[in-house]
Amino acid sequence: MRPDQPVAVPGIVRRLAGDAAVVAVWRNELGGLTFHVGADRYVKWTPVGDLAGEADRLRWASRFTTVPRVLGHGTDGDGSWLVTAALPGRSAVDPYWIARPDAAARAIGLALRVLHDALPVAECPYDWGVAMRLGRAGVTGFADPPPVDRLVVCQGDPCAPNTLLHDDGTPAGHVDLGSLGVADRWADLAVAAMSTEWNHGPGHSGAVYAGYGVAPDAERIAYYRALWHAT
Repeated sequence: MRPDQPVAVPGIVRRLAGDAAVVAVWRNELGGLTFHVGADRYVKWTPVGDLAGEADRLRWASRFTTVPRVLGHGTDGDGSWLVTAALPGRSAVDPYWIARPDAAARAIGLALRVLHDALPVAECPYDWGVAMRLGRAGVTGFADPPPVDRLVVCQGDPCAPNTLLHDDGTPAGHVDLGSLGVADRWADLAVAAMSTEWNHGPGHSGAVYAGYGVAPDAERIAYYRALWHAT
C-alpha cells in the first residue's frame, strides 16, 4: 500500500540516492519499502530475504518483454536492496486508473496476456508451480490442482499495482517479478482479477478476463485464489 505516514528511509537508500530526492511510494506487509529516487530510478528495500533472485528474474525477462532495467542490488546487515530504472506509464492503481476501474481491469488483463505470450516457457529456469509454492510455504494437505490449462511464465505477483499502463490502456510493463516462474496461467489470472476487487472495487473481475481474451474458469479461479491465500 502507499504509505500514508512519514517513512524512515534506510541508510543504504539514502546513500544510493546521493543528492536526489527520495519519496516512499509503497510498503508491503513484510516491512519492505519502495522508493522513487530522483526522476529515473526506484530502490526496493526489504528487511527480510534477498532481492538477488528478483534481479536475476528481471534480467532474464528483459530479453523478451518490458521490465525495469537492473542498475544494482546488494545486501547489508539491515536488509537487501534492488535499484532499477524507471519505466514510462502509470501503475494500474494510479488515481488516473482508479477513476477508470473497468478500463483499468481490462488493461490489466491485456497486459498479462502480452506478458504470457512474450515469455518462453521452454527457456525459463524459474518455477512457480503448485508443488513448489506449497513446499516453500510448508503447507501440507492442500487439494490437488485442476489439470493445467496452459503453462506460461507467470508474473507471480500479478496484483494490480504491479502492472504499468500507458494512458491509452496499452501495457507499459510489469514490476515486482520476484516470484516469476512457470505455472498455469490461472495462477496469475485468478489473482489479478481478485486484486481489482481490492483496488478498484467490486464488479470488474470480468473485465480482466475479457482483456486477456479468455472466459472465466470458475474451478481454476477458486483453486488459485485459495492457493494464493494459503501460501
